[in-house]
Amino acid sequence: MSGRVGHRKRLICVTPANIRESHLYITGHWDFFPADCFGASTKRAGCGKLIELHVAGLSEPVLTDIPTDAKSGRPRRFFRKRAWVREFFAKHRIKPGDTICIERVGRRRFRVSPFEAKEQRDCPSTFVFDAEPEGDGPRVIELFAGCGGMALGFKRAGYRTVLANEWDREACDSLRANITDRVLNCAVQEIEHFPEADVVAGGPPCQGFSNLGERVPNDPRNQLWRHFFRCVEQTQPSIFVLENVPPLLKSAEYQEMCRVAEQLGYCVRGRVLNAADYGVPQTRKRAIVIGSRIGDPSFPQPTHVDPAKRDLMTQDLSGWRTVRDAIGHVPLEPTGLNWHIGRNPTPKSIKRYKCIPPGGNRWDLPPDLTPDCWKRKTQGGTDLFGRLWWDRPSVTIRTEFYKPEKGRYLHPVANRPITHLEAALLQSFPEDYVFCGTKIKVGIQIGNAVPPVLAEVIAEHVAEMLGAKRRPQLRIKTVG
Repeated sequence: MSGRVGHRKRLICVTPANIRESHLYITGHWDFFPADCFGASTKRAGCGKLIELHVAGLSEPVLTDIPTDAKSGRPRRFFRKRAWVREFFAKHRIKPGDTICIERVGRRRFRVSPFEAKEQRDCPSTFVFDAEPEGDGPRVIELFAGCGGMALGFKRAGYRTVLANEWDREACDSLRANITDRVLNCAVQEIEHFPEADVVAGGPPCQGFSNLGERVPNDPRNQLWRHFFRCVEQTQPSIFVLENVPPLLKSAEYQEMCRVAEQLGYCVRGRVLNAADYGVPQTRKRAIVIGSRIGDPSFPQPTHVDPAKRDLMTQDLSGWRTVRDAIGHVPLEPTGLNWHIGRNPTPKSIKRYKCIPPGGNRWDLPPDLTPDCWKRKTQGGTDLFGRLWWDRPSVTIRTEFYKPEKGRYLHPVANRPITHLEAALLQSFPEDYVFCGTKIKVGIQIGNAVPPVLAEVIAEHVAEMLGAKRRPQLRIKTVG
């Protein structure tokens, strides 16, 4: 889930107990329902104010509340009225591992429907945990792996992926096409046992911490990091690497992460790294958390520097890689090949594109081409409808980079937004990386990825911490 969707939609994985007892566990989702819908433990003692569930396949809405436990006073794990669940399960042939969606459509009205069947997410081949992948490099588990940005960095640094886990089906297809067949396409909660590994790496969903949208302290998406540490507890890797947005390091969740990790015997350090300082043609800042039980964690030294800030300490470093370095060789006209695909802009959009000079933005639009909402927004938004510079790194590539109204995503000279291929190159993916899925899904994969070059630098530094002997590996080559 992305953006603010978590505030109007929740996904619940069905368990064998749910099937057996005809109920749905709503633990962890109590904040999703009105506070006055929680009633006493029995109807005799008093019900909460009823909520209305519109259940797919049922002719009448279900009116129910949520009971509380008589001793603790805490909400129970399921709705009070449960007879409808059996009919819902039977009508849609729901099985353990399937996912149910509960969507808020009003303050007291909710829609319940099937979301995805587990059998649709299963790997096409049997996954064998006790089989070692080929090679002699350190073993790494990749959780919340996306399309494989971090996994590619670790692979090119000589690591062997023993398991990659990702919820999104198309992202898993990308993982299999580029990284490994050892992919589990499921929710991380469904994995009971993890294979042995030297390193556990991953980026739990970050929407609850992100500066984009509301930052809700009890957003349940923030809690997926607990499954990251469940893997750490099971496998006892020497080192773990966790990636997220910078606000994580100032959150209460981060303090809890540190407490959990320290109880497991890890020394933890967190730092915000700018991808441009490590050879990525993009000023993308990410929080990197490293935990070690073999010594004090440390971070790689920058390999590149902002040319405007070079000093005696950094005079030997290469300058930041630029947009020209990354995409200067790509044809100005989209070819439709290898994700070099464009939008179908309206004549009015093309007129707007032509008004934006290099480094310009929405403020360069004439009044007759400026949307009314932007006329009213007289401050901020300097990247909206912005054009990239050839001689600077790109801004952060997000999931809707093909929409210039979302940020500085116009090509430096062509009158169009950047293409999927160009966005991938700005993320430091190699040009032959295979992305699977629709245009929207691949855009999400690219925008959410850890830049592979940054991941490789981190992986090499972690290997030094491990003291591992690895075969010489070529660094990721980028054209430019």
